[in-house]
Amino acid sequence: MTRPHRIVAELSDRIEAIEVDFHRAYWDSQVEASEEKDRRRAELELELRKVKGDPTALARVNEALSGELHDEQIRRQLEVLRLSLTGNQTTEEERTRLVELSTEVESLFASHRPEVGNKRLNDNEIDEILKVSNDEEERRATWYGSKEIGGLVADRVRELARVRNGVAHNLGYADFYRMELDLQEISEDWLFEIMGRLETLTDGPFTAWKKDLDERLQQRFGTSSLFPWHYADPFFQNLPPDGGLSLDDALVDADAKDLALATFGAWEIDLSGVIENSDLYPRERKCQHAFCLDVDRRDDVRLLCNIVPGERWIEVMLHECGHAAYDISIDPHLPYLLRRPTHIFVTEGMAILSGRLVHDPLWLQTFPGIPGPDLEVFAPDLRRAGAAQSMLFARWGLVMVHFERALYADPEGDLDALWWDLVERLQGVNPPPEPPPGAWTAKIHMAAAPVYYHNYLLGEMLASQLRLTAEREHGGLIGSPEAGRMLVEKLFRPGDLRHWSHVVKGATGGPLAADAFAADLDVVDATRY
Repeated sequence: MTRPHRIVAELSDRIEAIEVDFHRAYWDSQVEASEEKDRRRAELELELRKVKGDPTALARVNEALSGELHDEQIRRQLEVLRLSLTGNQTTEEERTRLVELSTEVESLFASHRPEVGNKRLNDNEIDEILKVSNDEEERRATWYGSKEIGGLVADRVRELARVRNGVAHNLGYADFYRMELDLQEISEDWLFEIMGRLETLTDGPFTAWKKDLDERLQQRFGTSSLFPWHYADPFFQNLPPDGGLSLDDALVDADAKDLALATFGAWEIDLSGVIENSDLYPRERKCQHAFCLDVDRRDDVRLLCNIVPGERWIEVMLHECGHAAYDISIDPHLPYLLRRPTHIFVTEGMAILSGRLVHDPLWLQTFPGIPGPDLEVFAPDLRRAGAAQSMLFARWGLVMVHFERALYADPEGDLDALWWDLVERLQGVNPPPEPPPGAWTAKIHMAAAPVYYHNYLLGEMLASQLRLTAEREHGGLIGSPEAGRMLVEKLFRPGDLRHWSHVVKGATGGPLAADAFAADLDVVDATRY
């Protein structure tokens, strides 16, 4: 065994052993929050960070990369190690503080339920009130309740930003945001060029769509002044019933789990093992969000969801199953370090592609079995709703991307003011008369998934490119075994063996761009909302 092979084998074995244990502890802490589980999860995270933060290991990897390497698989593993180890070069004090703070924040998110009108509300209940209630005072109180968590964790998130920036400064980076982009193999200039393009492409359609929505909300609530609680979710990121066709009534008896199994089964992707390992329904002290976790990069992939009847959680279930389909389809013969998606945004692209199906008339007819004649009546509205949802999420995502970049550039700044400036500019939402403290960190990603949100927006673009590819090469996406094989062979199976740009080009025929996403918005017609 050559020296580079030995370095890869030794480090890979050490990381795998601890990482798998950490994933199991993380899962346990999310399905039922407790001090004991949080402590166990924190201990393993700290141990993992120590292994990845070993400066001697990084020196050995850099030395091996500087030499002549003929084995491309070994070279890629060394590069993956370099990226991972570099981001973990912290002092013992920094490492301990980061784990303590992140554990505290995630535990608060998992356990906190705001009390509104003498009732403790979970996230599903908050969403339901904002979706259907016509009582403005109830809506206002519920919206403020949804931001309560932000005030509880804001100081900790600022401190996380300070500590993360300190780590980045020691490694020669301007701040943590720029460091993370570099370690994600993304150019900051390229990213914000494509984000600017996305903003420009959505400006016109979004302004027209929201103007029509606001006029109807003003009529509904009898007011000329709209505030955040007048919209149908706490962040104005999801298509409101007022903004398109709600499928809740049509899907009220549909089983999200069964629909997901059937959808992916038609692509010849069997998710039954994933579902068996998963935790799908809400309860107290369980994380209220949703995620897919590949525990061991072998056969233990799990979903955490909080399914209730209706359109939203069917879409979420399809989204998370998109991640799972990717994870279980990676070439099992690849070494541990490469048995993962080529990039975060690429797996997000698959998840977004899958979640979008809930607004596709052919999917609704094929899987939930909504009769064709019924679908013919509102199929155009469904397509518009799907496009409007993508556009609305893009505008929300731009808020998150620009805010987080500014957060790490200056954690001491007036973050509350900055947040509402961005919300007003990019989402067209008026700041409330009394802005709640820390509203910017009421979204768990700000603390628990730093420098992540741009991957959703890149994923939106990739999802559109993948759909166009399936239509061009296989006549369509839904229910097509050929399209499923294309996804598996060209997108999933390579894992992280090659740089993401090569995988995207190989799967779609061209580089990532905003063009296909913009084309999808052509069906948005403000007069229909």
